[in-house]
Amino acid sequence: MRRVIFFILCLISLRVDVFPSVYLGVDRFFQEGTFSELKGKRIGLITNVSGVNRNLVSTIELFSQHKDTLHLVALFSPEHGLFGEAKAGKKVQNTNLKGIPVYSLHGDTRRPTEHMLQEIDVLIYDIQDVGNRPYTYATTLYYAMEEAAQRGIEVIVLDRPNPLGGDLVDGPMLEEGTRSFIGYIDVPYCHGMTIGELALFFNEEYHVGCSLRVVSMKGWKRSMLFSSTGLQWVPTSPYVPEASTPLFCATTGLIGELGIVNIGIGYTLPFKVIGAPWICGNTLAKALEEQNLPGVRFFSMRFTPQYGLYKEELCEGVLVVIVEPESYLPMRTQFYILGMLKSLYPKIMEKKLHSLSAEKKDLFCKASGGKGLFSLLMKERYPAWHMNAHQAEKRKLFLEKRKKYLLYN
Repeated sequence: MRRVIFFILCLISLRVDVFPSVYLGVDRFFQEGTFSELKGKRIGLITNVSGVNRNLVSTIELFSQHKDTLHLVALFSPEHGLFGEAKAGKKVQNTNLKGIPVYSLHGDTRRPTEHMLQEIDVLIYDIQDVGNRPYTYATTLYYAMEEAAQRGIEVIVLDRPNPLGGDLVDGPMLEEGTRSFIGYIDVPYCHGMTIGELALFFNEEYHVGCSLRVVSMKGWKRSMLFSSTGLQWVPTSPYVPEASTPLFCATTGLIGELGIVNIGIGYTLPFKVIGAPWICGNTLAKALEEQNLPGVRFFSMRFTPQYGLYKEELCEGVLVVIVEPESYLPMRTQFYILGMLKSLYPKIMEKKLHSLSAEKKDLFCKASGGKGLFSLLMKERYPAWHMNAHQAEKRKLFLEKRKKYLLYN
């Protein structure tokens, strides 16, 4: 009997280790009574389909359950809309939900306007981020903070995990003069901060002066990827269907901006494959495997996109297989993929790079954070080393600067 009890206790202990109890900002906001402090105030909620508590109840529904205390007067939706169904870059129109106006912050305006904010005392933000600088949900928060600061409106951020963890800092910084909707603050491509920490960083480093409060999580640690939290992933946008997808976004997203190879958009593996009709999958896989990059393997792959780049054409390339997320460096991997494509297919890559439209070049530079990486890609015969070293000293400075804004160990 004692052995049985001991065995059960071991199983319980193991389950706690594997599935730790992480309570989101929204959980603490309602469970610990923070919401009651807002009684009598008019509230605007910036959210989308990813705004759910640990039991998958939407934040909007939680507000409805507490409507005697919480006076919700407006909803605001980011890119992809309130329900996350709109394609990337597509304008989303204003609408309403059960009589509450839903203002799109990816339609005629990307900032909440005077009209939208005129009856609001508090703005609450609850959206799951993906941990990559170009993902626009963070910029939506920054814009809202700036507009709120001008009007004396308090902003409350209900914090959520960075799905890449809090230790992964990788990729280029934002160069001077390159601020845009897909890169508004000077942090690395993979910054290793939660949305609440980013809000604190932005508010002080950019002298926004917003009345800001972050409702932190309980139980989250910087070493945790999303898969380690025990929480369920809700797709944040059409091409981010799984908790692992953000790691792949950081691996192939920049490459995809060039429009030279297909990265799985239009196929069943968004961001997880690299392919084109002119690539030999076995050759590319073998060359990348020989680099012995940490935490990743490359498997020769054939696939046919159903839409998008190379629609209905047979493509060869590689499947990116992340085998050890803790040691994996997505941006470094991305630079090696680009470098290997240029080494193996110099004439094709040179022709395609030189024929890029001004719009494609501009988008790549905005997403990467400046013109530096594109210049290295164009000029260097073997660009991977140079791209990996790009702004390394600035990243070190950032690691020191961010310390005072970190909320978790």
